[in-house]
Amino acid sequence: MTNPNSSTGISRKDYIFSVSIIGLFFFIFGFVTWLNGILIPFLRTACELNDFEAYFVTFAFYVSYLVMALPSSLVLKKTGFKNGMSLGLWIMALGALIFIPAAMTRTFSLFLLGLFVEGTGLALLQTASNPYITIIGPPESAAKRISIMGIANKFAGAIAPIILASIILKDSKVLQEKLAQAADAATRATLLDELSGRVIMPYIIMAVILVLLGLLLRFAHLPEVDTDAEDSASGETNAKKTSIWQFPHLILGVIALFFYVGVEVIAGDSIIRYGQSIGIAMESAKYFTSLTLLSMIIGYLIGIIFIPKYLSQVSALRICTILGVIFSLGAILVPSHLVFSMSFIDIMTFKSIQLVLPVTVLFIALLGLANSLVWPAMWPLALNGLGRFTKTGSAMLIMAIAGGAVIPLIYGRLAVAFSTQSAYWICVPAYLIVMYYAFIGHKAGK
Repeated sequence: MTNPNSSTGISRKDYIFSVSIIGLFFFIFGFVTWLNGILIPFLRTACELNDFEAYFVTFAFYVSYLVMALPSSLVLKKTGFKNGMSLGLWIMALGALIFIPAAMTRTFSLFLLGLFVEGTGLALLQTASNPYITIIGPPESAAKRISIMGIANKFAGAIAPIILASIILKDSKVLQEKLAQAADAATRATLLDELSGRVIMPYIIMAVILVLLGLLLRFAHLPEVDTDAEDSASGETNAKKTSIWQFPHLILGVIALFFYVGVEVIAGDSIIRYGQSIGIAMESAKYFTSLTLLSMIIGYLIGIIFIPKYLSQVSALRICTILGVIFSLGAILVPSHLVFSMSFIDIMTFKSIQLVLPVTVLFIALLGLANSLVWPAMWPLALNGLGRFTKTGSAMLIMAIAGGAVIPLIYGRLAVAFSTQSAYWICVPAYLIVMYYAFIGHKAGK
């Protein structure tokens, strides 16, 4: 790996330690974020929702990025990266604790509040960690570093829904049968209360871990990176610029990232519910989000091996957008009754199980491969040459994560109006917009 001293002035020891700490945070991002894939069908049952209402889970979680990203940028300017990250962890812990009264009262709005607060903490963490990992080393290998972070993120995301599902959706088939046979509203309410209460202990444990990590970070040596300083290439060019709006490649990047995050969330968070809707039992469907994230990990590994030695960041982005369109059309057009079986290792029992996997579900899971290098490639392209505007630019890119609030909600509305499979048409124009940025938009204003 290129010597980090050449670009940041920090020692190799500090560089490795810093990358490791940020990797831990990306693991946390992934674990908390991809729990939504299980929370959607869980809360759909526990709070008696339809498909559209259930996708307010993703809306509440991701809209916090839109609301809190710019305030997060202001907080980081006052606290610095390290203290800002600690604060973000503690805010996430508060969001996890809100799940306790939400579960006890089975109140969907309280669950949404908890998700919004968790997202607020994550917005602060991501506003700090994404530019940090981009800038801390050589710019030409930024996509490689972000890919390494992505592996930590998606590995956590792959195991998170399986772990949570094994706790809160245990014996889900038996519970569904009891709910169907419930003779009166009181019996049904008792069963749903018991189901809702299953999330309390996991979220208490999560809150404790987040608080402890925040305390540990306060005492860790994490060097600050000066994102307000101009580099030699952009200093003279940016001297006459007074506004972030004078960087069209960033603005177009924010728009493209908005649509990308939307389809990434759809690929990971809708796949379990989609499996259920076409008759797949939860015992198999609970693994589907993990398949999406495992395909993302494969993509990240490809990025680490090939970027930048064999493949540029721009080329990787272009290939991924083309694959996104192809896999989306496969998910839409392949009949849902075409299935095959595959072996899968359950991480909770370490036993090999046979999954019934519809081909259309496989195409949705493969969207993870198409999505894998979009985020790592877009960040360095969008932040390139911003200099002293980097923190504000980063906050705007974090705001684009709100695409994960809006696009899945549109998917949910289409699923109710048409079908859960036809609703994946929303992915096609989204990938085409990202494709425009990959081929043309990233060069705007340069």
